[in-house]
Amino acid sequence: MDNKLTFKVEQFDAPLDLILTLLQKSKLNIFDIDISSLLEQYLEQIRLWQQQNLDVASEFLEMASRLVYIKTVSLLPRHEEDAAKLKQELTGQLIEYRLCKLAARRLGDLDSSGDLFVRDPVEFEIDQTYDYNHPAGILFAALSDALGKEARRRPPPRAAFEPLVERPVVSVTAKIFTVLRALRSTGKLSWDKLFAPGPGRSSMVATLLAVLELIKSGKIVVLKKGVALKKDYAARSRAK
Repeated sequence: MDNKLTFKVEQFDAPLDLILTLLQKSKLNIFDIDISSLLEQYLEQIRLWQQQNLDVASEFLEMASRLVYIKTVSLLPRHEEDAAKLKQELTGQLIEYRLCKLAARRLGDLDSSGDLFVRDPVEFEIDQTYDYNHPAGILFAALSDALGKEARRRPPPRAAFEPLVERPVVSVTAKIFTVLRALRSTGKLSWDKLFAPGPGRSSMVATLLAVLELIKSGKIVVLKKGVALKKDYAARSRAK
């Protein structure tokens, strides 16, 4: 005779499934759940699983913590509205889950009874005629937008690169010699003469870089209205 103990463990698809079972066994009202009683039975079921060395899924433990939280909020003073809202949310989820289970059961019964009829897809011709009417302004805007996209996809014209390619390259080194030559003859140069309108912006940028390089190397000094040769550099230049 086999005296081996066996356990019959109910399988629950989700925590809501377990709660519905507990409510049904205890004849609790789903619309007015007694959280304390439900929590006690829920934790008892989890302890039973753990005593039988069964793995408890994380979602069941998460639901246990949720029930504990609802009970805690309900015990706190001046939090009746929060507790009622949490209970209402749980009740709504239980009702939706129960309806889904009933629908799945009915669909399963239909499938097992063989009363399902499947119709083959009907072939029909699709009318490709565009029969919508649009104002002329909308059509013109759509056409302009389409033409603009086509123009943006084209490569830029050669004329767009001509100002860059044909612009003369101004050497900073050449500008340094030009500034020094002018300073040796006059001693000082005003800002207006230094940055006189030239052939282009490149010339002015090269002049600025040349002045900065001369200041850094100690050959010129900055005055209020311009620049001048440094005295020791001017003396060395005359000695040469």
